[in-house]
Amino acid sequence: MDVIAEYVRSGLVESRHRGAVVRVEDGAATWSVGDPDVVVFPRSSNKPVQALGMLRAGLPLDGRLLALATASHSGEDFHLEGVREVLAQAGLDESALQTPPSYPLDPKVHAAWIRAGGERERILMDCSGKHAAMLLTCVQNGWDTATYLDPEHPLQRTITETFTELTGGSPSVVGVDGCGAPLLATSLTSLASAIGTISAAGEGSLERRLVDAVVENPLYLSGTGRSETAFMAALPGAIAKSGAEAVYVLGLPSGVAYALKVEDGNDRAAALVLARALEVNGEAADGLPGHVEVLGGGRPVGEIRPAF
Repeated sequence: MDVIAEYVRSGLVESRHRGAVVRVEDGAATWSVGDPDVVVFPRSSNKPVQALGMLRAGLPLDGRLLALATASHSGEDFHLEGVREVLAQAGLDESALQTPPSYPLDPKVHAAWIRAGGERERILMDCSGKHAAMLLTCVQNGWDTATYLDPEHPLQRTITETFTELTGGSPSVVGVDGCGAPLLATSLTSLASAIGTISAAGEGSLERRLVDAVVENPLYLSGTGRSETAFMAALPGAIAKSGAEAVYVLGLPSGVAYALKVEDGNDRAAALVLARALEVNGEAADGLPGHVEVLGGGRPVGEIRPAF
């Protein structure tokens, strides 16, 4: 992979991040840095595809709760309340979640939770909105809720079928995500193509229902102060979704989409690389992440910067 970002301290490039980023239009790569066909685990960048699969299976959510089904949430109070609403629709409680017990994703929310004497809980895990939606989908269809994470479960087969359709091929590898759900590998180009198809869908489609929910409720997709919120505010109608191990996708209303992976998994440069990719291709806007300061002695002495 190519160097896509540099960590500069006092004029010296102290560290470099290698990776790849691709722009896709009409299913084909039109610009890239690094190998656009590298196979990656999309991690949570695949959540729009998973949510679409659930909608196709009858998930009865719209608006903020559908955005939450697509989220890697920060663990803020409104996120937790939303997860409980989804579970209540299914006639279930938090004990049905099979997310690993966790602390809130957002560092400030995490610290406040600890100060208040809180412990790890399943609902705090950033994927609990998706899991609650998976459980509700199962209840709607009369499917077993105890085995909803099994790759052969009807729910997961539906999601895999949706993934295969949108990416244009079967998963290269089927793994296990951090939340315990099946994890489907594909190339960056195919991932971007899938997101572009969703982002450009017409009125009346399930894809448009999903996009409208996310666009209208960006805080439910991520959380206060998150980079997804900044991208979606700067680019009206766009959907943005980060994933663990420094994966990021963005789909524009035109159907143009971007996907990137930082090879070492450090996400400190991911949003900067995405913003730079948009700039290079004439699709940038005011308000995008563009600069991260490097501090020395509490004052700026350098920066993290894109390398293309």
